[in-house]
Amino acid sequence: MRALVVDDSSAMRAVLRIILKKQQFEVVEARDGLDALQVLQHIDPVDLMLIDWNMPGMDGFELLQHIRGDAKYGPTKVVMVTTETALGEMSNALAAGADEYIMKPFTPDVVADKLRLVGL
Repeated sequence: MRALVVDDSSAMRAVLRIILKKQQFEVVEARDGLDALQVLQHIDPVDLMLIDWNMPGMDGFELLQHIRGDAKYGPTKVVMVTTETALGEMSNALAAGADEYIMKPFTPDVVADKLRLVGL
């Protein structure tokens, strides 16, 4: 399986890469939403996207809306990974097509639990 990790923090991308590799994922990374769209044009489809909410350029919510507006990403599971704790923000992300939500900080077990919840 292949995952795309989208986060403007290289440290956070590294943490998620390590966690996902232990879960047998091939990991591709992008530093923001615009970078993610470019990466997606040059790779085979991904099974999972872990997307940070707050990023410069195109933020995670905008990326989520773009992805869910494109039928080729229909089967891709999308998990928002963020410090946004407002119930309204979580509701907006789920309504826009996010499959799950991980709050920072998190543990590897939380990521594994969320992956199980989305069927991966």
